[in-house]
Amino acid sequence: MLEILFEDEWLLAIDKPAGLVVHPTYKNADGTLLDELRARDPAARLSVVGRLDKLTSGIVVVAKSAAAHAALQRSWPEAEKDYLAVVRGCVEPARGEIAVPLGTDPADRRRRIVRGDGAPSTTLFERIKYDPSSNRSLVRCRLVTGRRHQIRVHLASRGWPIVGDAVYGEALEGFPRHALHAWRVAVRHPETGERLSIAAPIPRILPFVPLPDLLT
Repeated sequence: MLEILFEDEWLLAIDKPAGLVVHPTYKNADGTLLDELRARDPAARLSVVGRLDKLTSGIVVVAKSAAAHAALQRSWPEAEKDYLAVVRGCVEPARGEIAVPLGTDPADRRRRIVRGDGAPSTTLFERIKYDPSSNRSLVRCRLVTGRRHQIRVHLASRGWPIVGDAVYGEALEGFPRHALHAWRVAVRHPETGERLSIAAPIPRILPFVPLPDLLT
């Protein structure tokens, strides 16, 4: 059963588990997050604002009408979208900005790479904690732009691959996902215009760094 973090008559926010596909695709025609939501309310006109990769957990925002979706889409570029990631290595400097263009890998169109003719892409990062015993860091990232696989590629490009990321980082036996979690969203409410901040619980499957209380 999906965990609902927030709901009113205009939108809802879901804590998506890792492994659940958001939209139906030719590879995943059913059993998606949208399928589950539509089964819950068949009459609703639901549409997702933004998206998460299958193996990323955390907040997904869903509009309940075309008008709510349009309003959320207009304000989405200015929304605060914060993620948590566990990466290999000590992130130095402790905070900063990664601004490198991203484009499709010509050798594999499913992958994104840093390339000069790619789309401008910016991620802000802050190291929350470093665990020398495992040589891993807990990092908070904020998306300034929202390119596909942006955080995963940006962190890997700096030598800090996300733990468990078999595509851009280090696959881990017995760990079936990448350690990336869409933790918090702050967005303008589509009806009232007020700032709405929603946080998803931090999953215990980010085990490599002792997690401080980030929800203060």
